[in-house]
Amino acid sequence: MILVDTSVWIPVLRDQSGVLVADFRKRLGGKESLLTRFTQLVLLQGARTEREWRLLDEYLSTQDYLECSDRTWREAARLHFDLRRQGKTVASPIDCCIAQLALEAGVPLMHRDRDFVPIAAVRPLKSLWWDPPSLVSESRPANRRRVATR
Repeated sequence: MILVDTSVWIPVLRDQSGVLVADFRKRLGGKESLLTRFTQLVLLQGARTEREWRLLDEYLSTQDYLECSDRTWREAARLHFDLRRQGKTVASPIDCCIAQLALEAGVPLMHRDRDFVPIAAVRPLKSLWWDPPSLVSESRPANRRRVATR
């Protein structure tokens, strides 16, 4: 299982060429994708039409979700606190919640969000940066280098 962040879902769901979807499936490697309710919220609120809302809501209702517990909220707050004390910032505490859910479930987090980079520096987050060919030209975190493959 792999927790997939909104930063991956948005381009995958908007892909009309099939290139991103194929790369996403390849990267999953046959593993099941998991979502958070934060992802569900962001994807649904971004629907452009009533039809898109219905289709997306129907699709999302069939997905598996990691749910927050009381512990998740406390540990996510602690993570944000620890980052701030080390001079590292993340744009949203929601990213700390998403990372904490991945940590609790022991699953990797696939994303395209720079905020997870400092989180992975202070917690044992298994971070998978999704870098499909058609999005390579977009900027990537400073500590991410393109690795040549044969």
